[in-house]
Amino acid sequence: MSAQGDVLLEAVGIRKSFGAHEVLSGIDLDVRRGEVVCIIGPSGSGKSTLLRCLNHLEAPDTGGVYIDGELIGYRLDGTVARELRYAELARQRSRIGMVFQSFNLFPHLTVRENITEAPIVVHGVSKAAAAQRADALLARVGLAGRGHAYPRQLSGGQQQRVAIARALAIEPSLMLFDEPTSALDPELVGEVLDVIADLAASGSTMVVVTHEIGFARRVADTVVFMDAGAVVEQGPPDQVLDDPQHPRTRAFLASVLA
Repeated sequence: MSAQGDVLLEAVGIRKSFGAHEVLSGIDLDVRRGEVVCIIGPSGSGKSTLLRCLNHLEAPDTGGVYIDGELIGYRLDGTVARELRYAELARQRSRIGMVFQSFNLFPHLTVRENITEAPIVVHGVSKAAAAQRADALLARVGLAGRGHAYPRQLSGGQQQRVAIARALAIEPSLMLFDEPTSALDPELVGEVLDVIADLAASGSTMVVVTHEIGFARRVADTVVFMDAGAVVEQGPPDQVLDDPQHPRTRAFLASVLA
């Protein structure tokens, strides 16, 4: 883990509403290269929506997200921001890997084919090179030799590890994890968290939405506590988790750690 270096991701004034309900009420967030940011908070606080705004799966109503200074999802025409066409947005998204709550693997493809699909189709990587990288990534996530299996033949924890390998296959500069263990049986949570912790230790830049407070304490450089669509408190884990300054943070941690 390292919070050193320049800013890779900058979110500025992100607001998002669904109908009359404002889900995000002006979020600012900086993530430095090599930093691990864990976002915690109660259900409905806007954590997942924020994550989806970071790679433009949801378009913010106002505000902007920048990766290496490049505005994501739009091009500026003078003072007017215009939505990018899909091909250009796909190019931007190729720098961002995302792992969802559900595994979202293609059931009709083998594990290896799930991992090689994007490198071959989107990035033009040769089948041989993509397969070689897929096998290396499977070994990295503890699934060496399982490339010919189908998702239905794997446990939930194994499927999520394949999903992580798939996200890594595009060699992203930023990894986003949206509650990556919430769909798993309790006994399978640890194997997925260990893989993510290994990525953190290797210097990957990551934003992780999680309800696993112990995991956030273990891997995060910065913990962000959100409530009601706003960032209430953020800082190093020992500050936010052990000595929270805001009453709402204290109440939340008391409820989940009781």
